[in-house]
Amino acid sequence: NYTTKSFQELPEMVFHSVLINMASTELSRSRSKPYFQSGRPRTKRSWVWNQFFVLEEYMGTDPLYVGKLHSDVDKGDGSIKYILSGEGASSIFIIDENTGDIHATKRLDREEQAYYTLRAQALDRLTNKPVEPESEFVIKIQDINDNEPKFLDGPYTAGVPEMSPVGTSVVQVTATDADDPTYGNSARVVYSILQGQPYFSVEPKTGVIKTALPNMDREAKDQYLLVIQAKDMVGQNGGLSGTTSVTVTLTDVNDNPPRFPRRSYQYNVPESLPVASVVARIKAADADVGSNAEMEYKIVDGDGLGVFKITVDKDTQEGIIAIQKELDFEAKTSYTLRIEAANLHVDTRFLSLGPFSDMTTVKIIVEDVDEPPVFTSRLYSMVVSEAAKVGTIIGTVAAHDPDASNSPVRYSIDRNTDLERYFNIDANSGVITTAKSLDRETNAVHNITVLAMESQNPAQIGRGYVAITILDINDNAPEFAMEYETTVCENAQPGQVIQKISAIDKDDPPNGHQFYFSLTAEAANNHNFTLQDNKDNTATVLTRRNGFRRQEQSVFYLPIFIVDSGSPSLSSTNTLTIRVCDCDADGVAQTCNAEAYVLPAGLSTGALIAILACVLTLLVLVLLIVTMRRRKKEPLIFDEERDIRENIVRYDDEGGGEEDTEAFDMAALRNLNIIRDTKTRRDVTPEIQFLSRPTFKSIPDNVIFREFIWERLKEADVDPCAPPYDSLQTYAFEGNGSVAESLSSLDSISSNSDQNYDYLSDWGPRFKRLADMYGTGPESLYS
Repeated sequence: NYTTKSFQELPEMVFHSVLINMASTELSRSRSKPYFQSGRPRTKRSWVWNQFFVLEEYMGTDPLYVGKLHSDVDKGDGSIKYILSGEGASSIFIIDENTGDIHATKRLDREEQAYYTLRAQALDRLTNKPVEPESEFVIKIQDINDNEPKFLDGPYTAGVPEMSPVGTSVVQVTATDADDPTYGNSARVVYSILQGQPYFSVEPKTGVIKTALPNMDREAKDQYLLVIQAKDMVGQNGGLSGTTSVTVTLTDVNDNPPRFPRRSYQYNVPESLPVASVVARIKAADADVGSNAEMEYKIVDGDGLGVFKITVDKDTQEGIIAIQKELDFEAKTSYTLRIEAANLHVDTRFLSLGPFSDMTTVKIIVEDVDEPPVFTSRLYSMVVSEAAKVGTIIGTVAAHDPDASNSPVRYSIDRNTDLERYFNIDANSGVITTAKSLDRETNAVHNITVLAMESQNPAQIGRGYVAITILDINDNAPEFAMEYETTVCENAQPGQVIQKISAIDKDDPPNGHQFYFSLTAEAANNHNFTLQDNKDNTATVLTRRNGFRRQEQSVFYLPIFIVDSGSPSLSSTNTLTIRVCDCDADGVAQTCNAEAYVLPAGLSTGALIAILACVLTLLVLVLLIVTMRRRKKEPLIFDEERDIRENIVRYDDEGGGEEDTEAFDMAALRNLNIIRDTKTRRDVTPEIQFLSRPTFKSIPDNVIFREFIWERLKEADVDPCAPPYDSLQTYAFEGNGSVAESLSSLDSISSNSDQNYDYLSDWGPRFKRLADMYGTGPESLYS
């Protein structure tokens, strides 16, 4: 059996493994099964140690002695050896295989691992067979105070309402100590406050922070920094400690009433300021914040209750005074308002501090401005008959200068509202008259704007609005309500209804329209159709006979006389076109074309081809005529100097015409004396003219170009196709002729020519042929 030596036999073991904490040592009798070994009787186990203790954080240089294992079989002759296995065996714990002494070779930390479970066994050294069953035991690490308390959730932030009573809980802090809480006081922590007194205190055992002073005012100081200490060993000397910081913010309560910085305010406002304009902004000071500083403003007294209103700006808590009615300096020059500001959310705990409202006086001075004329009415309604003659008086508008000067007013019509100039207005009296004939059917109501202008200050203009309604007269005759397409069947019976007609009238009589229908006198006795007036502004067309035939007459024209009920009444004759059609059994028209009935019997294929050939011939003739007309429209004069690269540049502005002398030097263009070239006509075949060719004289280039411009100017002046506005024309002209002059032989054939061509012989072999033709004789160099 494994057994440790008794306390007396192993005093060193007692010191290291047992005497440290005798109360924690557990003794237990082995309950394992009997172990049988050949040649030996079974023996009863004695008491064995199954738990050792060892101090953590051992700092010595030698291995730390843990304890000793011993078997009853071991006689001390060295025949038994001990082995150790399990957690930390060989790496942390080693055993002397001869004596069973266990040592720890490394520093142990209870916070890393609190105990180790190992197994021990005694073997026969010779046979290496166990002489005892394997036994398990535990080595517990004995705690020492080597860890300070730590605030795992720190640093802390908390808030508490200002003006809170003493003892109001703020926040609870908690420190954790990694030492063994079951052993000694190493993990027993107490709290204390190092910074933050006398405003706050902390409960030593719970760590609850509380207020220590009454009436702490956020407006005086709104934030406090506390330092809290946690110390183990119940706060005794030698204990370890840790600290954390706690930031306490005083939250706001409504303990400050609003107060106006001034008892009275004064503002100047021009009378022309429009309604809803802001006059002033006032604000009552409130040291609170957020909802505790929200307030409302009211006008509680004064002579401007109906003229001004006050609202609150939710963002700035300002009172905004705005105009509610138009101001008039001539009527009232100043207003006085009594304004109250009050908190919306009042805390009843602080009512003793005084009323949570304040009053101030606001005086508003109205300043005079030069106002435009004002009409006596915003809208004038007038009526006039559409039969009114030009110059008929329709009505009168009136406006006055509201200022004290009462300047005279002149009237005019805004022509943007009377583009057709139907009306005029007297500039002095404001009388509106007709300027044109009116037509209610074109425009029944005219809305015009009348301008009233101060004579002393024309910039001041007032506007009045006039609605002129045109009264109707009976000036439009009735007519068909629509374009009727009336048909009658060939097999129609007498008295059959073929069309129902109605009429319209552009006029608008007060009692509505009443139309009367009848046939005209020349159509009243026709034998084909009759008309019946239905007395409801409609009429019915009926047949008088049967047997209509398309071959005889395919279309009938029925004149209908319509009279209205106006005073005086107007009438009109409308023609109803009736086509004869072939109908089916239900009376539905199938075909109304008379030719479709005749063609199949009268035209052959040859006739149709002949008609088609005639049509094609006519088309060819039309094309030839169009082509000839286009050719005739072309200019009849050849201009050999016309450049086909001329560009026409179009402008959208109008120039100065002949009076515009800024663009060109007109004097230089008009002082030219040249002979214009003869133009040839396009419609006449040119003939060879045997005229002597003029000899070019050597003249300066600028004269040549001036002559060229002058010719083009004259051509443009007489050109009927030239645009009726100033235009820019570009020409490419390099000058007239050359030093060698013309080589043309057209003029050389003439017997009257006195031209000498002997110089051609000097030009070399290339001009030999010309020299032979025009030379003086056989004396030519190359003859």
